Amino acid sequence: MREVSTTAELARIAGADPMIVWCGQGELGGRVRAWSAGDAVAVASPELSMHDRLAVHGPVEDLAGLVAQVLSEDAGLRVFGDEALIRQLADRVPGLTFAAAFGWMHTTVAPSVVTTAAWLDADAGVEELLAEASPDSYAWPGRPGVRRWAGVTSETGELLSIAADAWSAPEIGFLAGVATKPSARGRGLSRQVCAFATAELVKRYGQAGLMVHNHNAAAISLYEKLGYKYRGVAAAHL
Repeated sequence: MREVSTTAELARIAGADPMIVWCGQGELGGRVRAWSAGDAVAVASPELSMHDRLAVHGPVEDLAGLVAQVLSEDAGLRVFGDEALIRQLADRVPGLTFAAAFGWMHTTVAPSVVTTAAWLDADAGVEELLAEASPDSYAWPGRPGVRRWAGVTSETGELLSIAADAWSAPEIGFLAGVATKPSARGRGLSRQVCAFATAELVKRYGQAGLMVHNHNAAAISLYEKLGYKYRGVAAAHL
């Protein structure tokens, strides 16, 4: 097991996999650490989208021992990667249990959508909207890594739909905290705010990613219409 010290080296080993680069957060050597073994790489990123994650990439033959060694030093990490790979690791790493399957989505295209969405000057109304429309959201105002909110408001200034720039890395933006007031649904507002935020993230970082429940067909369809591509991923833990 060899420590990886730069984001450039991490990207090279992982074939520029945007999910792995995102987990590096541009902070290797500090709070984020990465290791390689053979053709495999693992990135330990604390408090990333509400979990202490160990993102993995590469052949399971090289990863199994690497993951076991990292987990022996930090058993609280949540192993994260392509679903098939995580299932294989759960069969090979003692004590590792498959936890959940979900989706990673990624784009390098800034969508062109007519929208009234804009970055909010303050977080007023965001917590109230999340509490009503998406209480299980990982992104909330004031949480570490949650940087700014985009929103669509009514003519009277009521906040109707939101999305956050949260846990973005220098090389890839990350979309989270998408929510629309129940009484305002069915009007295309989620599409507007997500299109605006995605375009802004791509312009700033060159690409954007997000995570989505694999059973949320409506959300996946929306993101695909904005240019995102779906990838099945999963997590496992001791």
